[in-house]
Amino acid sequence: MTAVFPSEEWLKGLETKLNTDGRYAEIAKNWEGDLFFFIEPEGNLKEQLTFYLDLWHGACRKVEYKPSTDAHPNPTFTLSATYNNITAILSGKLNPMTAMMTSKLKVKGSMGYMMRNVPTVLDFVRCAQEVTKEIL
Repeated sequence: MTAVFPSEEWLKGLETKLNTDGRYAEIAKNWEGDLFFFIEPEGNLKEQLTFYLDLWHGACRKVEYKPSTDAHPNPTFTLSATYNNITAILSGKLNPMTAMMTSKLKVKGSMGYMMRNVPTVLDFVRCAQEVTKEIL
């Protein structure tokens, strides 16, 4: 299933992809952590968007489109990027690790944990890229 990014349909498609992709399940089998993703308005995106994902041992237990930050007060990670930077990652024009190192993708949480789990991060991005049919 593919969908237009960013949309609730896209987020649900990503949840399905993460829960049915055997490669992701194997690579992410030791990952424990939920995250908020803030997409800052830029270009075609006129308002901030928020996604919540609960990732646990190679599965996605829950996603929420435009959730209240009060609903999940202490996520393991908070990621933020401008619309143009996140779409560059999703289209393969910007490497996600380069984006983190250059603060084009800002990460709050344990960078040590993130660095020890680079294969998981990269495979998560692969899954996100594969469900992205087109970008708004």
